[in-house]
Amino acid sequence: MTETVSYEPAGTVGGVEIRRYPLLVLASVRDGEDESGFRLLFAFITGSNRARRTIPMTAPVITPVEIAMTAPVISGAGRISFVMPAGMKVEEVPEPVDGRIGIETVPARTLAVARFAGRARPDEVDAVTRQLLADLESAGIATRGAPFLMRYDSPLTPGFLRRNEVAVEIGP
Repeated sequence: MTETVSYEPAGTVGGVEIRRYPLLVLASVRDGEDESGFRLLFAFITGSNRARRTIPMTAPVITPVEIAMTAPVISGAGRISFVMPAGMKVEEVPEPVDGRIGIETVPARTLAVARFAGRARPDEVDAVTRQLLADLESAGIATRGAPFLMRYDSPLTPGFLRRNEVAVEIGP
């Protein structure tokens, strides 16, 4: 079973869940036109690293959100990140063989999250993102940074069973 990132529920605002996440360690890559970032990261966690060590797959897989008719809201569209298992420190992550893979930490933070099912088609993600941002604005909650998509299931999972979420950091 895939490990899912833990968080502490901190309330709701309309249909939006507020969550507190701990510090996370990510392996990330910017997706090129010819190679899939997912494949690069999957190879990394299945042993294509300097230590030839396997790392358990975790969920979610994190990607930027693009709002229709605009530029990507996170610079560097095509970025994809795998969360390293809980308890793994950045210095414990094996060195990637492929220089396109970077290891980084994301400090503990509070996120506003909107969940939805389906294949996370761009139009679905756009609608959920717009609603999330509108709900937060209506509630007077300030956002920090750009929204991002969190996918929890394998591409082989039927769409109606897939768990997807759009999240954005909130706070002063």
